Amino acid sequence: MADPRYNRDPASLSVKLWGVRGSIPAPGPDTLRYGGETTCLEVRIGDRLVIIDCGSGVRIAGRALAKHALDHVDCLFTHTHLDHICGLPFFCLAYDPSVELNLWAGHIPPGGTLEEIVERLMSPPIFPVATSALNNTRFCSFRGGNTIDLGQGLTVRTVRLNHPGNATGYRFDYKGSSLAIITDHEHGDAEIDAAIERFVAGATVMVYDAMYLDSEYPRFRGWGHSTPNEAVKLAQKAGVKHTLLFHHDPSRTDDQLDALASSLPDTMSVARQGDTLTLLAGSLLNSAMLPMHWPA
Repeated sequence: MADPRYNRDPASLSVKLWGVRGSIPAPGPDTLRYGGETTCLEVRIGDRLVIIDCGSGVRIAGRALAKHALDHVDCLFTHTHLDHICGLPFFCLAYDPSVELNLWAGHIPPGGTLEEIVERLMSPPIFPVATSALNNTRFCSFRGGNTIDLGQGLTVRTVRLNHPGNATGYRFDYKGSSLAIITDHEHGDAEIDAAIERFVAGATVMVYDAMYLDSEYPRFRGWGHSTPNEAVKLAQKAGVKHTLLFHHDPSRTDDQLDALASSLPDTMSVARQGDTLTLLAGSLLNSAMLPMHWPA
């Protein structure tokens, strides 16, 4: 089956969801419809490809992308907790010397580096293959809140999020459309919340961390996550056109997510692994579910 993303309008901005869970992969019969892979998003801006996070979903993303003769990929990490980087050692493009892979992080405090973190992940006795095997890979750092230049005219705005160990949100603006990605973030810090409201203002689509329900949140305050109701409030205040609830608790079943989806306003939906959203001239064209097994 042909991938419609590769016959797309060059003025469009699209995002495909390869992983929508938080904390740990959650495979099994209760997560078949929404998926069990952890955070990974594929963003297409014109003819450029950007990956957000290398959770377990990046393994299947890599298998699909390897079919399309790519020579350059930028991967932006929101942060480096395990659920957001555990797929990197299994990302086949990272081992392909013909693909220039740039890994970006803006949350790491002075004195640390992204390369050191990845080296800790990819070292015995945790993993048998060292980072030296990541052919043609470059580690890039920036300060959260700054705009970063990915080259060839593509810039990405960033914002600091409220999460243990720090995290970074991203915003892509392209030909009248805008995509803001806010995960992992806990509401409640007035200064950070105000900055995020300004950051997502008027976005065509906002991807927002809604890991906990209101009834659950008090038990997990301080863990760095938010709720669907906070997403509703933020979207209304900031004039976001469509909000996608993301980073589902690994114990949240398909039936529970169906119930959540049925309670939402028309301008909000629940992220499903396999979804592709296409933005054109400031409008959301579709949110079509693709088969879970596609592409192989």
